[in-house]
Amino acid sequence: MAFKISFRRMELTKSIETKKIYDVIIVGGGPAGIAAGIYAARYMLSTIIITKDKGGQMSEAGYVENYPGIKSILGPNLVDKFYDHLGEYRVPVILDEVLDVKKNESLFNVLTSSGKNFKSKTVILALGVIRKKLGVPGEEEFSGRGVSYCAPCDAPLYKDKIVAVIGGGNSAASAALLLADYAKKVYLVHRREKLKAQPFYVRKLTTHPKIQLILKSNVAEIGGTKTVEWIKIKETGEKIRVNGVFIEIGSDPPKEFFKKIGIEVNEKGYVKVGPDQSTNIPGLFAAGDCTTACNMFKQIITAAAQGAVAADSAYRYILEKFGKE
Repeated sequence: MAFKISFRRMELTKSIETKKIYDVIIVGGGPAGIAAGIYAARYMLSTIIITKDKGGQMSEAGYVENYPGIKSILGPNLVDKFYDHLGEYRVPVILDEVLDVKKNESLFNVLTSSGKNFKSKTVILALGVIRKKLGVPGEEEFSGRGVSYCAPCDAPLYKDKIVAVIGGGNSAASAALLLADYAKKVYLVHRREKLKAQPFYVRKLTTHPKIQLILKSNVAEIGGTKTVEWIKIKETGEKIRVNGVFIEIGSDPPKEFFKKIGIEVNEKGYVKVGPDQSTNIPGLFAAGDCTTACNMFKQIITAAAQGAVAADSAYRYILEKFGKE
């Protein structure tokens, strides 16, 4: 069956071989994983991608205005373009969660939550990161009822309403600017005196008529009745009336998973990689936001570049280890 995938409509292979030994298994479907899939396919490596979501955090991004060749695009629409490109190479994408990766002599076993066990010569981990929770009263209670972690997903629900974005980095800035296209007012609450976002974003935020910055402030509580109605500022005790709260306070790598598979990480839990995206386990490569090479500068372009390098390294590893077939 011809394989085609897009963010809005996916056509997945109805069956996938588990007895076959693949050249590459890519874990993760964000920019690093997609780029790795494209490059692996160009090297004519038998490849599958296993991911529990489509696009990773790119699918939750607001306006992306720094990807070369595309002046401005919503994150989900960029995901669409990435997957359309991947579809040209007919790389199977399996919607599943990888629970474990084990190396048995020269081959890897990749086990998923659906009970499947795939075998491969190499593995590329492109798992991205996990969004941090605010950890305040009301966050869990109102999740899906005014508390959101995805501005592109939920922004249209807040047309002519008042919302708050919590955070001060690029993700928070992008979310605030996107929400300002719909909401009548956007509060951006950040715990520090200055925003961490790039100067380009800061300039747009500070000059936008709908956006109000609340700096040196922490949210102590999110409250309401059936849905969110207010946030409470810790430092002043003030309650600010809002209809929605978008939390953008950073992320962490999947530390427990990395610990389980025995991959070497740094003190913050990011995978240690060499210039070729190799890890301490031969044949196991890592790319994107989950690595030490990306954790200080999490960008779509750097993640995609690392995915391409990882695929090239996997190709070279296979040639050296297994020879030409």
